[in-house]
Amino acid sequence: MRSSIEHAGASSTERIPIGGISIEGDLTVPDGATGVVLFAHGSGSSRFSPRNRAVAAELQAGGLGTLLLDLLTLEEERLEAVTRHLRFNIELLATRLVAATDWIVHRAETSHLPIGYFGASTGAAAALVAASERNDTVRAVVSRGGRPDLAGDALVSVEAATLLIVGGADTQVIALNESAYRRLRFVKQMEVIPGATHLFEEPGALERVARLARDWFSAHLGGGAT
Repeated sequence: MRSSIEHAGASSTERIPIGGISIEGDLTVPDGATGVVLFAHGSGSSRFSPRNRAVAAELQAGGLGTLLLDLLTLEEERLEAVTRHLRFNIELLATRLVAATDWIVHRAETSHLPIGYFGASTGAAAALVAASERNDTVRAVVSRGGRPDLAGDALVSVEAATLLIVGGADTQVIALNESAYRRLRFVKQMEVIPGATHLFEEPGALERVARLARDWFSAHLGGGAT
């Protein structure tokens, strides 16, 4: 997979204030970026996830900015590892993703860029809930091995073009994605990658995810702001 280094304009680690706390994110904006994609990972992962970073590199190579986020603080992550009390708190994760969206909209280098979300696992549900609350801002959503079903009633309100990507061997998650897909009302597509398991660890599987995501975001964000 292509490296993002050749294509990156500016990269920085940012602290994003949300109420009385702050969350961290790694922001990369290639020169001439045509959009910016915020990443929402699932529980037990972080913005350093090699899978999400591989996808981000492909998006950057395609001229898209990326913001890899930790939606929980370090203290919350430590507690979560023991209690597992936040992994299905979709409302909390979505609220923080909305706050990060409002933050990036007001940054000089990204204020003119259309926005997309890339969500994995429970992060996909958070992305869809957040998208339903920012229909005027978020144009596209991609879910990788996600739980979009956990977005519940928010699914019918999502106006962003939504792509659900699932592994062909991830049978339980396929069924959950099919259920969520039926509830989405606007532009939508579901891609099943043959033979891939939940983490897309099979040869070529993650590369396929990254290309699908790049093409989806390029199609729906690539025209720049209007």
